[in-house]
Formats: sequence, C-alpha cells, structure tokens
Amino acid sequence: MGISRVSIEPSNPSTSSSSSPITSSIAVIETINGSHEFRINGYSLSKGLGIGEYIASDTFMVGGYSWAIYFYPDGKSPEDAASYVSLFIALASEGTDVRALFELKLQDQSGKENHKVHSHFGRPLETGPYTLKYRGSMWGYKRFYKRTTLESSDYLKDDCLVITGTVGVVQSHTKGPKQYLIPVPTSDIGKQFGQLLESKTCTDVSFEVDGEIFDAHQVILAARSPVFRAQLFGPMKEKNMQCIQVEDIEAPVFKALLHFIYWDELPDMNELIGSNYKGASTLMAQHMLAAADRYGLERLKLLCEAILSGDVAINNVATTLALAQQHQCFQLKSKCLKFIALHQNLRAVMQTEGFEYLKESCPSVISELLEYVARISEHSKASFAYGSEVTMLDGGDMNGRRVKQRLY
Repeated sequence: MGISRVSIEPSNPSTSSSSSPITSSIAVIETINGSHEFRINGYSLSKGLGIGEYIASDTFMVGGYSWAIYFYPDGKSPEDAASYVSLFIALASEGTDVRALFELKLQDQSGKENHKVHSHFGRPLETGPYTLKYRGSMWGYKRFYKRTTLESSDYLKDDCLVITGTVGVVQSHTKGPKQYLIPVPTSDIGKQFGQLLESKTCTDVSFEVDGEIFDAHQVILAARSPVFRAQLFGPMKEKNMQCIQVEDIEAPVFKALLHFIYWDELPDMNELIGSNYKGASTLMAQHMLAAADRYGLERLKLLCEAILSGDVAINNVATTLALAQQHQCFQLKSKCLKFIALHQNLRAVMQTEGFEYLKESCPSVISELLEYVARISEHSKASFAYGSEVTMLDGGDMNGRRVKQRLY
C-alpha cells in the first residue's frame, strides 16, 4: 500500500514591524493506495448469466473502507445488448462522500505487457477525485471492452481473466510545528519476563506434562490466568505445590502456553514441534486454542482463532469447526460453516474423517450447516462467483484430523 502526497504551504506574509513570532502549518492531502487481483476462472461459463448480473470479487480494505470489483459478463445495461463486458469498483462498506482515485486493469497474459488500463493515477484530473456517495456506489465502465474482441485477445488465456483494481482513498490532515521530543524506546517487558522464564531464576512452582518438567513463577501465572490464580492461590489450590501434574495436554502445547504467558506472543510453531510441514502449525494452533480456553487466556484464544480462520482447508475444516463449537469461537465457526457450505467444497469435506468426528461430537452443528447450504442454494444467482479453487494444505490429503491428534 503506497501513499502519494500533495503539500500546501502558506506563503510568508510581508514584513511587519510587529514583534509577534510567525507561525506555520502544512495541509497534507494524500491518497492511501491499495490493489486487489481478481481472477475469473471458467470465463466461458459466465456467458448467458444475464444483463445486469455480475461476478463479484472478495472485498478488500483500502483507506479504512471496504471495496469490491464487479464484472458483468453480459454487460450492466440493456442498451449495450450484451455486446460489451462491464467492469466496476464499488464501495462495499458504509461511507458517505468517499473521495478516491481508481484504476482498472485487464492483464495481458501473453507476456507482452499490453494491458488494457483505465486509470486516474499519473495524470492531471480536471474535476478532481471521484466521489462515491454511499455504500454500493460504483466507478467503472459499462462498455469496458467489446465481448467478441475480448474472447479472441491475449487477455483471455486458458478460459481465465485477470483483473487488477486499484483504489487511492483521499485523506487530509494539518501538521503544526514539529515537536522535538526525547525518544523513548518501546516497552520490552515481554522480553524481560521471557528471559526470566528461560533462565529459571527464582522459579517457585513446577509442572509435569507428559513426563517433562516445566519451571515457572506462581505470581506471573496468577497475574495472567484466572485458572492458574485459582489453582495456585485460591481456596481449592493444589496440595502438592512442588510439582503439579497436568493431564490432557501435550508437552509442546504447554511449553507454547508458558511462552505466551511470559512473552505475550506466540512462539514459532514449526520450530517448537520440529516440523516444517505446513499443516503442523495448523494442528498446533488447534491444540493451543483448546489450552487457551482451558486456562482463560482470551487474547491467546483469539490469536489461535485468527490463525485457524486463515488456514481453513478441505482436510482440516471439520475438526476446526468442532473446536469452534466446543470452545465458543463464534467467528471461526461462521467461517468454517460458510466454507463447507460452498458447493465446490461440501462433497470433499463430507468424505474426510474429520467430518465423521464432527457428526459424532457436535451433531447440532450439522443442522446449522444444512441451513447454510439451503441459504446459499436460494441465493446462488445473486452470489454467483467463479474461480474458487478447493484449498488444500501443502502435502495434505483428503483425510481430516481429529481434535486430539498428537503433534508428533
């Protein structure tokens, strides 16, 4: 994301006999820029979709607003009689009078770089940036390209189109006199506590997990976790404070849990379990989510939820959904349900071992899934989209993973 700036400085006033100091300020008008690549696989299947019907990209954020690219394979308006394809960028979030620059590029896939580009960038604008009045407002071209010409051009390759949309949201602010301050370094309290854990200085409690011993500090654990606080200082505290036995959790997971409690950040998952397999970090995040919920570490739970949300794939989505249901992760649950309900994913997910586990452990979720499938079927025409490929983890197969699968 780039920033382009225009500075406007007031001119100095004429010399005055007054002894009052001259003050100054700078108005900075800039654009916050961002781009999104939208691939349409299976272009030929879009023909006949209907005039005014579109294929929409996923939304993307630029300048604090959400945007989307809309492609009309049969044109946006009846007067074009489906002779042209239409292409627009739309404001997809709430906003009024959003001023922005735009660019739409149909990429030449022959390698000749003869892209078809309509752009506000890099040229003087007689009327200034374009203003979008409200959510759903669009900028673009009803007659972006003649359809017959497009289908015989280098823009279409292997039945695929590649479109890049760029948005530059106009923002402005005023700078006053520069303040010269004493620089203050950022806090490194997490590093200091982490070094305390690694050095084992003044540790006063030990935990045995899968035969491995972990030393820690009672007061730090109690400050970070309400569960540890009750376990170490509450009325039902452990009787044997020398070495507390921890069940139903694996040693690498407990080590990562302590790392987060002291450092306030996640460790390198692959390094922790000694594997570079892409699915290993996902599996670790599943175990970490369960541990975070067990010890009341809400921030860690949300971090794991975010990781798993970004790693949703055919061979793990069912077990991730089961975890989301069991540990009340509503955003992750919604992401998994929407992923499974897509017609190109549903059959493959149902064939995984993880889906069998989901049916056994969380039967109520199956009813919710059926509702999602029915909703998508009812609105399939309005939400018509191409190019969604089945997502698989590198090296993965079609078999899901059970929640309690061991890490190594």
